[in-house]
Amino acid sequence: MSTHELYTEDPGEAVWQIPASGSARFNWEYDDGRERLLALYQKGKDKQWDGAKRIDWDIEVDPYDPLGTPDEALPLYGTRHWPKLTGKDRGELRRHYTAWNFSQFLHGEQGAMVCAARIVESVPDLDAKFYSATQTMDEARHAEIFGRFLHEKVGMLYPVNDSLQGLLGDTLRDSRWDMPYLGMQVLIEGLALAAFGLIRDTTAKPLPKQLLAYVMQDEARHVAFGRMALRDYYRQLTDAELREREEFVIEGCYLMRNRLLGVEVLENFGIPPKEAERLSEQSEFLHLFRKLLFSRIVPCVKDIGLWGERLQRAYVDLGVFHMGDSDLDLLMSQDEEVAEALDRERFAAEESARVAEVAAAIADGGGLPQP
Repeated sequence: MSTHELYTEDPGEAVWQIPASGSARFNWEYDDGRERLLALYQKGKDKQWDGAKRIDWDIEVDPYDPLGTPDEALPLYGTRHWPKLTGKDRGELRRHYTAWNFSQFLHGEQGAMVCAARIVESVPDLDAKFYSATQTMDEARHAEIFGRFLHEKVGMLYPVNDSLQGLLGDTLRDSRWDMPYLGMQVLIEGLALAAFGLIRDTTAKPLPKQLLAYVMQDEARHVAFGRMALRDYYRQLTDAELREREEFVIEGCYLMRNRLLGVEVLENFGIPPKEAERLSEQSEFLHLFRKLLFSRIVPCVKDIGLWGERLQRAYVDLGVFHMGDSDLDLLMSQDEEVAEALDRERFAAEESARVAEVAAAIADGGGLPQP
């Protein structure tokens, strides 16, 4: 079955084309590089993993409750529509919301892969090219496993959200080499990380927890890379150039806050667009979710030196200004530790099963089992 047949609606042309702009840059200095960035490049090489092997794809997933989502987290809960939904309808609603969320993750990861490849092409520093090459592979792996989860476990996909597609397009059309960093590493990846973390920390379902934890382990390196590269570069820019980038961040933040609500899901359940938007706006869970979406962006923006008065006012308006004091390094180290803890638990369980198998074989008098 092709992906096209799994979409809830026609996604349009199979290939979306964005004309390239800007210069491809070569650097003939092969001996020079920033120690911190080269160390991150080494870590990027050391931490490569295979999504087909590290994730336990044999785990069963109920497509009608893939994440264990409670009723209260669904925007229709408590509305006039909720009593009309049968148990089957509510399961279908959970399936659609999971499909919508993970589809946007999938499309965003493909965007991250393209942006990372663009950084390899356009960034002037060779150490940054080296690291971006490892990130391109990371993002390919992420797109692979999100796609597999949707195809094999959920059986449904949603087209890319218009606002996400618009932000991707704006990021890739800009000829300035730092914009793929800013649009992707800071805004889109920052939003995704917050969404990943919320689901990872609230789901009791082992497969999506594994998937998100391992992706976030990679993303911790990507955020560190973006911070290093942009912080160094933005120290050199004029006030006018910094303001241009702050405007881009402000527009992107409002766009994502106002439009990444999953309204498309409610529309597929027969709810008119205006009412679907209103119900999503009123949802207490989504209200909290929208604020948490900025938990990774705000401290990163402040750290790289984009903290002008207008940007600060925007974050006050969005109710997320206080997040600027968050310890981003601590958040990233916690992301890495969650993934490592999952690995330890899995290896311990496999070892325990192996010991039990050996003991049973000996007790039966059959000797040691063959590997």
